[in-house]
Amino acid sequence: MVVFSLERTAPLPIDEAWRRVTRWSRHAERIPLTRITKVAPTPTRVGTVFVARSGIGPLGFDDLMEVTVWRPPADGEPGLCRLEKRGRVVRGWAELEVRPGPGGRTRVEWREELRVRFLPDLFDGVLRQGALTVFGRALNHLLRQP
Repeated sequence: MVVFSLERTAPLPIDEAWRRVTRWSRHAERIPLTRITKVAPTPTRVGTVFVARSGIGPLGFDDLMEVTVWRPPADGEPGLCRLEKRGRVVRGWAELEVRPGPGGRTRVEWREELRVRFLPDLFDGVLRQGALTVFGRALNHLLRQP
């Protein structure tokens, strides 16, 4: 099991940062060999389920995710979304939080617990570093693209 956290400060209003980091179909644009499938109709809410399919052709696996907390930012309060990962291979949770930052910017935090079935604890360091790199690039991309 690996736990990691990423933080970014974006020159965006809090509502726009929230919109960008919770557009599920955009997450796979920077995650190698992954696409988002079976996205439930919008708007997102508690109980929304979507699937990230990782792999090539039939050689892959589905990472089932369900939204268990959905609190968009409002009245100056931070926004928080929690996803439970319930796939057969990938388990754990992820939280995306947006809150006011310095100078009218928005502070964005991505926290995640990641467990990969069949992967021995010996590989936790490699998994953590890989997750920081891949999800860091994905977060940067989400915040840069309208």
